[in-house]
Amino acid sequence: MIHQNTQTLGEALREFFEGNSELRGKILEIRVQRGWRELFGPMVAQYTRELFVKNEVLYVCLTSSVLRNELVMCRERMMKRLNEYAGSEVIKDIMIR
Repeated sequence: MIHQNTQTLGEALREFFEGNSELRGKILEIRVQRGWRELFGPMVAQYTRELFVKNEVLYVCLTSSVLRNELVMCRERMMKRLNEYAGSEVIKDIMIR
């Protein structure tokens, strides 16, 4: 029996996530969080206490005031890199505390 309407599992999943924007948004937020650790390395991850996305803003709580001051100065560049990593404009601002 030959099925005319077949597609790969990857195509079916992509179609599902594109149709469900809320779920797709959550997955992109998780990509941003994973990107934080991968793009900025273990030293930054070590001092990161809390990291979450809410209303297109990435909130970062750090345990080092020196690192916080350094990262505040390069927020725009970090935001651009994280959005590129996620493959979409997920965050529009970064709040570093």
